[in-house]
This record gives sequence, C-alpha cells and structure tokens, in this order.
Amino acid sequence: MITNVDDFLQKTVKTHPNKTAFVMGQESLTYSEFDNKAKSLATTIINKGIYKSPILLILPKSINTLISFFAAAKSGNYYTLIDDKTPKERVISICNILEPKLVITKKDIDTSYLSNIDIIYDDSFIQDSFDDVLLKKVRSKHIDTDLLYVFFTSGSTGTPKGVSIAHKSVIDYTFFVTETFDITENDILANQSPLYFDNSVLDIFSTIKKGATLHLIENSLFAFPKYIMQYLCDNKISMIFWVPSILIYYANTNALSLVKLPNLNKIFFAGEIMPIKQLNIWRSFYKDAVFANLYGPTEITDICCYYIVDRDWKDDDIIPIGRACNNTELLVFDNDLNLITENESFKKGILYVRGTSLSLGYYKDKAKTDAVFIQNPLHNNYLDLIYKTGDVVAYNDEGILLCYGREDSQVKVYGHRVELGEIENIAIAHKDVKNCACIFKNEEITLFYESHIEIDLRSFLNLKLPSYMVPKHYVRVDTFKVNQNGKIDRNVLANSL
Repeated sequence: MITNVDDFLQKTVKTHPNKTAFVMGQESLTYSEFDNKAKSLATTIINKGIYKSPILLILPKSINTLISFFAAAKSGNYYTLIDDKTPKERVISICNILEPKLVITKKDIDTSYLSNIDIIYDDSFIQDSFDDVLLKKVRSKHIDTDLLYVFFTSGSTGTPKGVSIAHKSVIDYTFFVTETFDITENDILANQSPLYFDNSVLDIFSTIKKGATLHLIENSLFAFPKYIMQYLCDNKISMIFWVPSILIYYANTNALSLVKLPNLNKIFFAGEIMPIKQLNIWRSFYKDAVFANLYGPTEITDICCYYIVDRDWKDDDIIPIGRACNNTELLVFDNDLNLITENESFKKGILYVRGTSLSLGYYKDKAKTDAVFIQNPLHNNYLDLIYKTGDVVAYNDEGILLCYGREDSQVKVYGHRVELGEIENIAIAHKDVKNCACIFKNEEITLFYESHIEIDLRSFLNLKLPSYMVPKHYVRVDTFKVNQNGKIDRNVLANSL
C-alpha cells in the first residue's frame, strides 16, 4: 500500500538506481544519488527533533529544492516553498501563519530577519550519510492523510492563504496522470513552472513514479524562445506541461518554426485560458502529439478535470476544460445551490469539486476553510465535503464543461492565481494613496489610485509583492466615482481602459 510519496521514489531507486532523475544546467543526479541526499537531510532534520511540523524552504528552482521536498516527507514533516526573491514583508506574513520549525535556504539569501528559527543551508546536501534505522522508525508512524505541503496563494484580504495538501491527494493524482497520459520511464520532461506553483506537482511526482527524467529550466530563460526550443531538441524532450502564456508567446513569435522537435509528443497546459488561435498553431506543427487542457485550482491538488484536444476548433471557440479526473466528481450549482445537470446546456453555474484530491483546508484559517469547503448540498446524511472553486462554468451540447472565468475578482496572471484585493491592500498602505482599485482587462492589471500627486507605485510594489502580482499600468485619479452602494464603481474604471 502506498501511503507516502517517498514510496514512488523507493520503488524507482530499486529499478533504476543509476538512471538520471533530474537535470538543471550542468548539474544532474541519478535516482540513487538523489535518494541518498534526501535521506541525509531527513536524518539531520529528525535529529533536530522536528516532527510533523512545517519546514519553510526559501530556495530558487534547483535540484536541492526537490531534495528538500523529499527530505521533509521522509522526516515526517511537510514543506512550504517560497521564491528566493519574495519580499521580506510577504515572507514574514507567511511565517506568522506557518510558524515554521526550520528554514532551508542558501547562504546568500538574507534571512537575518527570521529570528529564533533554526536554519539549514543547502550546501550541506553534499553529505551522503544517513540513519536508516531512524528513518524507518519515523516512517512507521506515517499515514497517507499526513500533510505533504502547504502552498501559499494570495488572499482577498491581503493575507496569504496556505493550501494544505496531504500525501494521499498527490498519490491519487499521480496515478491518474501517469495512467491517463501514458507517461513511462522513457519520457523526458521539461519543467517550466516554478516549483512553488502547483503545476510543478505533475512534473515532479510523475517523473519519480515512472522513473522518467525531468529537466528543470530556469524561468528567465523562457524569454528566449530559440534557446528553449534548441534545448528541447538537444535533450530529446518528449513532454511539456507549460502555462498558456508561454505557449502563446512562442506561437506569436514564430518560435515553433525555428527548431524541429521530433521527440515531443505530449503538450499539456493549465493555469489560464489557452486561446484556440495559438493552440491551432501548435497543433499544426505537432500533428501527432497529444494536446490536453488541464484545469484545477490549488485547492484540489493541481487539476480536477481535463480535455484532450482531439478535433479542430475555430479561433473564436472556448476550449473545454473537459471531464472529471479519476476518483473526482464535478458538480455545478446555481447561486441557490440547485444542481445544474449535463442536459442543461450552456446554463451557467459555479463549479464545485469532491474527491480525494481536495485540500485539507487553509492552514490555521478555519473561517476561510469553512466558507469554501462545504457540505455537499445534495444530502446531509454524512460528512461529504465539496470545494467551491468560484469559477463560472457551463456544459456544452456534448456534456463537456466550459469555463468562463472567475466569479469574483480573482484572476490568473502568467499562470499564477492572483487576488486583486491583496494588491490593493498593499498599495493603499503607501502614505500618499487615499484609495485604490485594480482592474483586470486584456490579460493585464491596471491599478487606479486616488492621490494628490503622481506616485511611483511600481517601485513600491516591487518591494512588497512577487513580480507577477505587480500591475502593469497605473492611473492616478483625483477621486473615485461610487455606485449606489457607496463602493468604487469598477465598471466606470474598466470602461475607461
């Protein structure tokens, strides 16, 4: 019985000990080498007396980051990864919620403001000594509902939300992905997503389960299509799971004609809407590849439904998000929680999800958890939680789901989920800002702010928010118009763009 994601690794270490598991730049590790380093770090963590506790990772994309993931799992703990360039204010905010017992980071990253927290630097991973007896003792206490990770998303009130995911959810999801898309030991994957983004879950755990090879590519390099395309060719990449914004950029810049990729046969995307126009360009170059639109919020372990693109679509069509993944049920309710069935074509409602993929809720935030993880309204016979995604969907004539976007102000930017309220909450803290409102239009965020002077808000926000959350445009207003409820009239702002 598989109860820990480390079970995937242990099986592959036995069958493919000397096969390359991960590659980044000039660095690579075999499965055996990777496992030994994770065991070494796990032993160190256990000897510090840390158990069933949060471990905060402040690291860039690297193989050492993946080692830290598995060291946390092996030591009976769970991890949270945040980008090494995350502003201090956000790190502190996350730490106030998480209260980590340990930080794993690099020596050149400033963590001096994190007082009274034990720190391990990633250069200690060169050790290969470990205590198997100690590791087995800790492992004997593990069950599959123990936490694996907590991923923090932006919060509508300005407070980050920690999505808590158990081992069992990732295990179930990994079985689904590898079986549905026929991922094998012969596949070579190229990771685009940051490792703190839940899309990376598919890359990492599918690779390890099947004994494939995963190339980690520095995110900044994706700005250079010719380099990336040549890299995919040189390394015989067979599978990519990228956010649409990258695929769109490559289609729009004619990058696909630069280098032929004879090995590429699986092309998946998720995180935002993929326009049919650019999808058709990709399909024209890779006629024999499997294309799949994957959909799902962080709260349900990456994805909950999928659509394999098996026919042509017009440029102005909406690509479906498809049908439920294995062991998952999709439910569509109207605002009064009346069920909308597949026979009610194009009747819009809100998507809810049930199944083992569901998060265990928001870390230390019962109020937010109870607001969106609710009892299944179809019955009240036993506890049967479903998750309200907040996405507006409808079935098409074939009974396949279409997604029209968010119910509220939550948006997707470069594949990242962003809640505009968090940006507003930070911006209004500037001493010269009286009020502000963010508008998302044409895939860009515009920040309107009320002030008597022009302000360099971009520089201000760059110090406090991840780069993908910083608005692209800024408009100063003397005063905001309000609607009949006394709130800022956002329709007026949107129409002015």
